[in-house]
Amino acid sequence: MYLLRGVMGAQSAGPQPSGAETVQKLCDRVASSTLLDDRRDAVRALKSLSRKYRLEVGSQAMEHLINVLQTDRSDVEIIGYALDTLHNIMSNEMDEPDDSEEDHSPSQADDLGSQFTEIFIKQQENVTLLLSYLEEFDFQVRWPGVKLVTILLKQQGPAVQQIILVSPMGVSRLMDLLADSREVIRNDGLLLLQQLTKGNAAIQKIVAFENAFERLLDIITDEGNSDGGIVVEDCLILLQNLLKNNNSNQNYFKEGSYIQRMKPWFEVGDDNTGWSAQKVTNLHLMLQLVRVLVSPMNPPGATSICQKTMFQCGLLQQLCTILMATGVPADILTETINTVSEVIRGCQINQDYFASVNAPSNPPRPAIVVLLMSMVNERQPFVLRCAVLYCFQCFLYKNQKGQGEIVATLLPSTIDANAVSAGQLLCGGLFSIDSLSNWCAAVALAHALQGNATQKEQLLRVQLATSIGNPPVSLLQQCTNILSQGDKINRRGSKIQTRVGLLMLLCTWLGNCPIAVTHFLHNPANVPFLTAQISENLEEEEQLVQGLCALLLGICIYNNDNSLENYTKEKLKQLIEKRIGKENFTEKLGFIPKHELYSKAAQKPQPNFLSPDHMMFDHEFTKLVKELEVVIIKAIYKSTEEDKKEEEVKKTLEQHDNIVTHYKNMIREQDLQIEELKQQVMALNSQNEQLQATVTQQLSQIQQHKDQYNLLKIKQGKDNQLHNSHGEGVQINGIQSEEKIRLQEEIEKLRKQQDILQGQIAEKDGLIASLKSAQIELRTERSPLEGVTADGSSENLAELHKELETLRSQIQAQSLEINRLQTERQELLHKVETITLTCPLHIDSSCNLSSTQTAASALASGDSTTVAAAKVAELEERLAALLKETNGLKDEVKALSEEKSALKQQVDSSNSTAAISQDESRKLEQMVAESRKEQDDLLVLLADQDQKLIAMKNKLKELGEPVEDEDDLESGDQGDEDDDDIESGDQGDEDDDDIESG
Repeated sequence: MYLLRGVMGAQSAGPQPSGAETVQKLCDRVASSTLLDDRRDAVRALKSLSRKYRLEVGSQAMEHLINVLQTDRSDVEIIGYALDTLHNIMSNEMDEPDDSEEDHSPSQADDLGSQFTEIFIKQQENVTLLLSYLEEFDFQVRWPGVKLVTILLKQQGPAVQQIILVSPMGVSRLMDLLADSREVIRNDGLLLLQQLTKGNAAIQKIVAFENAFERLLDIITDEGNSDGGIVVEDCLILLQNLLKNNNSNQNYFKEGSYIQRMKPWFEVGDDNTGWSAQKVTNLHLMLQLVRVLVSPMNPPGATSICQKTMFQCGLLQQLCTILMATGVPADILTETINTVSEVIRGCQINQDYFASVNAPSNPPRPAIVVLLMSMVNERQPFVLRCAVLYCFQCFLYKNQKGQGEIVATLLPSTIDANAVSAGQLLCGGLFSIDSLSNWCAAVALAHALQGNATQKEQLLRVQLATSIGNPPVSLLQQCTNILSQGDKINRRGSKIQTRVGLLMLLCTWLGNCPIAVTHFLHNPANVPFLTAQISENLEEEEQLVQGLCALLLGICIYNNDNSLENYTKEKLKQLIEKRIGKENFTEKLGFIPKHELYSKAAQKPQPNFLSPDHMMFDHEFTKLVKELEVVIIKAIYKSTEEDKKEEEVKKTLEQHDNIVTHYKNMIREQDLQIEELKQQVMALNSQNEQLQATVTQQLSQIQQHKDQYNLLKIKQGKDNQLHNSHGEGVQINGIQSEEKIRLQEEIEKLRKQQDILQGQIAEKDGLIASLKSAQIELRTERSPLEGVTADGSSENLAELHKELETLRSQIQAQSLEINRLQTERQELLHKVETITLTCPLHIDSSCNLSSTQTAASALASGDSTTVAAAKVAELEERLAALLKETNGLKDEVKALSEEKSALKQQVDSSNSTAAISQDESRKLEQMVAESRKEQDDLLVLLADQDQKLIAMKNKLKELGEPVEDEDDLESGDQGDEDDDDIESGDQGDEDDDDIESG
C-alpha cells in the first residue's frame, strides 16, 4: 500500500522515490504478483505514469505489458489498461510534458515513439495478438486496441502494413470496425483505415473488395453529405486513399455505379451564404475525389468512361450549377473550376455541354465568357485566374470545334458590337498593361491554335483598330509590334512575362504553318529584331527571351516554303552564321529546356504556380519545344546541297505519298463498294430463301387441299351407297301393314301435286295456243313490213330486223320449253300406267279381305296407284337432295380449282423473282471481278512506286545523305498495308466462291 500511496501522490515522511524507481517497482509487481487484483492495480499505476515517464515505462514495462496481454485475456479491465499504456508510450501526442527534463526536444520525442513501435513490432506475434483483441466486442478492449493499431501504423506504417497483410483475416478484422454500432469505435476505425491504406496498393484493393465503397458512401449519406461533420471528412480522405493512383479500384468504383451516388453531394440551394468551415472542407474533399477519377494522369480510356458517366448521371450539370451560383466561397469556386476542367478535358460530349452553359445574367452570357472576364481581371485572386486558364485549356483540348468557335469570334464577319465575346476578351487581355493578363491571354489564344492548321490560317485574317484615323493592322503585326517595344511600356508585374507569353503564342502560331511564317517574314523588321535579341549578351533573366527568339527564328527556317526571295532558308541560315554563329544560336536555344520553371511546367497540364512571377511556361508549349528543338538544330547545320536534295526528296516523297493516298482512297472506296455489293447479295439471298420457303409452304397447302378433296369424294361415294341401300329397304318393306297409313297420306299428297301439275299443263297448253296464234299474226304482218322497209330508211329496217330476231329467239325458247314439259308429262303418265299394271299382284297377296273379286280388284288398283305415287315422290325427293349435294360439291370443287390456280400464279411469280435475283447475283459477281482486276492494277502501280522510292533512297545513301529509320518504318508499314489489301482481296475471292457455291 505504501508503494501505491507514493505513486498516487500521498505525502510520506521519508524521501520520495524517483520516477524510474517507481516504474521499476511497479514492473516487479506486475511480474511477481499472483493475485489478479494486484497486477491490475500495478498496470493501472503504469498507465498513469506512462505520459510523464514515457521513456522509463516504455523501456522497462513493455515486455511485462505484452505478457499481460498474452496471459490475462479473461480480464477485460487489465487488458484495457495495458493497451492504453502501450498507446501512451508510442504516441507522440503527450498531454503532460515533462518540464523537469528539458533536454527532450520534439524531434527526440517523435523518435522515441518510433523506436518503441519498432521494438513492439519486431515480434510479429505481438501485432497478430493485437489484431485478435479487435474482435472483442467489449468497449474497454476494442477502443484502446483500435487506437494502438492506429499509432503503430503512424509510426511504422510500411512494416505494420506488411504484417497485417500476411496476417490471416487481418484486413477483414479491421473492416469490421465500420459496422460497429458505437460511433466512437467506428470513427476511430476510419482513422485506422486511413493510415492502413496509405501508399499500399495491395491493401487498398483488399479494402475495396471488402465492400468499403458501399459502407463509406452509406456513412456519408447518413451523416448528411456535405452538411455532415468531421466523420464525412474522414470518409472522404479514406476514399481518396483507396482511389488515388489505383486503376483497379477506380474501375471497381466505376463499374459498381458509385459515381452516380456522388451527385447528391453537390446539391446547393439559392442562398449559399454562411457556409460552415466543415462544409467547405467536405465540399473541397468531394471535388478532389471527383478529380481523382478524371485526372489526366489516369489511363485515357478509364478517364473517358468516367467523364461520360458523370455527364450521363448529371454530375457535370450539378458542378456547372455550383460554378454559376452566387455566394459560393472563393476556394470552393476555384476547386469547382478545376474539377469541371478535368471532367470536360478531351471529352467532346462534355465540352459541347459546357459550351452551352449560360450564366444567370441579363442578358444571359456563356459560361466561357464569364470565366474569361475573371481571367483578364487583375483584381481577381491569382489562384482563381489560374483555374480559369486551366478550364479554358481543357475546353479546347482536342476540341477543333471549340477552337473554331473561339477564333470565329475574332473574325470580322462574326463580330457583334453589342455583345462581349471570348475573342474580344482575349485581345483585351493580350494588349492590357497587366503582364499576367498578357501572359494568360497569349497562352489561351495559343491553345485555340494548338494542332489546328486551319485556325492558324484563319487567325491571319484578324484585323485590329489601334487608334482613330490609323489603318487597321493584323493581329500578327500587333503582337510583333508589342514584342519589339520591350520594356518601353510601363507594365504591372514581371518584366519579361509579357514577352515570354507573346513569343510562345508566335511559336505556336508559326509552327507547322508555312503561310503564317510567310506573313511573319513579310514584315522586314521582324528578322532583324530576332537576330539582335539573340546576339546580345543580356542578363540571366533575359536569357529566356533569347532562347524563345532563337526558337521562333528556327521555326521560320524549318517551316519556310521559300516564297520570299529575301528570306529563303539559305539566306536566313547565312544570316545566323554571320551575325550570331551556329554554336551561339544552339546555345541560346538550349536556354529554354534548362530553365527550372520549364521542368515544372512539363510535369502536369494544370498551371499550378506559387506566385505570378513563376508563370512562364505552358505545359503544351513544353511539348512543342521537345518536338522542334532537334529538327531546328538539324536544319541550321545542313548545307545548301543537302537542303536541295532534301527538298527534292521531300517533293518526291510528297508526290509518292499523294499517289499512295489517292490509291488508298480509291481502294478504300472500292472496298466500301464491295461491302455494299456483298450486303446486297446477302439481302437477295435471304429474300430468295424467304420466297422458297413461301413456295414450299404453298405447295404443302395445295397438297392438304388435294387430300381434303379426295376425302370429300370418298364421303360422297359412301353417301350414295347408303341412299341406294335405303331405297331397296323401302321397296322391300313398303307393303308392310304398319306403313299403310303413311303411304295413304303420301298418296293424297301426290294426288294434290298431280292436280297442280295438270293445272300447270293446261296453262302451258293455253300458252302454246297463244304463241301459235301470235306466230300466225306475225306471218300475216310480214308482207306489209317488207313494203315499209323498202320505202323507209335503212335505220328503221335495222331496228325491225332486230325486233324480229328477238321475237324468233323467244318463240324458239318457248317451243323448247313446251316440248320439254310435254315429254315430262308423257313420262309421268307412262310411269303411272306401269305401276297400275304391276302393283295389283303384290297388294292382293298382302290383303285378307272377304269382299268380292271385283271390289277387291278395284281396291287393289287404287292402293297400287297410291303406292306408286308415293314411291315416285320419294324418289323425286332423294333425287333433289342428291342434286343439291352434287351442286354443293361442284361449288367446292370449283372454289378449290380457283384457289389452286391462284397458288400456281404465286409460284410462277416467286420463280420469276428468284430468276431476277440470280441475274443480279451474276451481275454483282462480274462487278466484283472487275474491281479485283482494278485492285491488281493498283497493286502493280504501288510496287513500281516502291521500287522507285527504294532506288531514290539508295541514291541518297550513295551521295552520303543519312536516311532516317522512320522512312524505313514507313515503307515497312506501307508493305504491311499492301499485304493487308492483298489479303482482303483473297478474302473477297473466298466470299465470291461462297456466293457461287450458294
